[in-house]
Amino acid sequence: MAAKLRKGDKVIVLAGKDKGQTGTITTVDPQAGKAVVEGVNMAIRHTRQSQTSQGGRLPKAMPIQLSNLALVDKNGKATRVGFRMEGDKKVRFAKTTGDAIDA
Repeated sequence: MAAKLRKGDKVIVLAGKDKGQTGTITTVDPQAGKAVVEGVNMAIRHTRQSQTSQGGRLPKAMPIQLSNLALVDKNGKATRVGFRMEGDKKVRFAKTTGDAIDA
């Protein structure tokens, strides 16, 4: 199945403690159905000091379910993603505006 959300997409959180926040996807795990979004679903991780890093309590973005994310269209609203053929190329498009996402 084609990926509706990809690395680098600007998304909005639809459910959970970070509902309404927007961010950019940094990594996607299709097998687990999760993605890491920059600045969303943050957790404090305690790291030990080493020669290279200071250590301490560092915030880290944790994975969030893909079903709780929606792509943001050019108007700043959440939109669903569709697929269509443009020439001989399959492209994603925003269902709200009809604009191609990866042109």
